Amino acid sequence: MEPTTTTGNGQAATTNAEPKGPTEQRLYDLRTLAKGDPAASQAEAWQWFQDAGKRIGSDRDEAIAELNELFNAGTPSEGIDGQTEGILVGFTMHSIPDRALALVTSAWMPWAGKRFDAESSTGDNLLAKSAKWPSKLLWPRYGTKDAGDNLVAFDFTTRVERGADDPDLDVLVIDYAPVSSNPRVIIKSIRDELVEVVPGTHLGKMLWRSGPYEDADYSLLAFFALKTPVA
Repeated sequence: MEPTTTTGNGQAATTNAEPKGPTEQRLYDLRTLAKGDPAASQAEAWQWFQDAGKRIGSDRDEAIAELNELFNAGTPSEGIDGQTEGILVGFTMHSIPDRALALVTSAWMPWAGKRFDAESSTGDNLLAKSAKWPSKLLWPRYGTKDAGDNLVAFDFTTRVERGADDPDLDVLVIDYAPVSSNPRVIIKSIRDELVEVVPGTHLGKMLWRSGPYEDADYSLLAFFALKTPVA
């Protein structure tokens, strides 16, 4: 029987007895570590995401393949609830714009994470206070809301279904299109997908939708990550 470890949403994530490659071996070790020290497992996974994102600039194909392998080893983040801390891992569109965007976001990253309400299958995004006026320039009729140290914006609904980019994998879909108040420009064309890799540590894909909502094509724009506190 294959050993398993329980993720933060209560699901059992399979870990193979004999990992087939270095990524699978490292993930197996992290999930084993999580049974006794979930905080250490989370910290190592978080650093792994960041390191892989940095390598997109120098070893693009291998880094994206590694992140895809990690994503496909996850389980849908359907139990995620409350406020999360977020990072942009890396862009995946094309090497030239990816480098330009990476330079901009390394100097200023207004996105800080997401908030989830698991009971209502809804949530919103956390932004830095400095994002207020740039967002007004992009979406003059859209208003962000104050939330203490952050702004909140761009509400979403969630559901579990097969991934648009990974049709053999169940993911938590973060969908902006059904929320009427969201800006039509850019925001309603985004579909995020999220999986839990180790307890409390989630890897996401930001996808761009083109074509009709019910029969759309999707392309991968970026990877992001979220984390919640673990014991």
